[in-house]
Amino acid sequence: MSLDVASENSNSLNEEVKKVIDVIRPAIQADEGDIALHEVNEETGEVTVELFGACITCPASDQTLKAGIERILKDRVPGVTSVRNIGETLEQNETSVSL
Repeated sequence: MSLDVASENSNSLNEEVKKVIDVIRPAIQADEGDIALHEVNEETGEVTVELFGACITCPASDQTLKAGIERILKDRVPGVTSVRNIGETLEQNETSVSL
């Protein structure tokens, strides 16, 4: 499957982002991590994701997010301006896991 999914202009930004995440997700899962798409702000181009599994404690997760996921999304989906991990916004006493 090609990463160049933005060739069909009829899809929304959200749909294009989902397609690219579906392509890169197996690489993240291969390292015992995972990624979930939370929101795509169609006006600002900001994509909010949540990293799971080994990504939570991995010291390279910021690098994966910015140099990997964000770079690929910006390259492949016109309109994406940034990618943010929802885990970065949680309070210190909160976790990314809900009971």
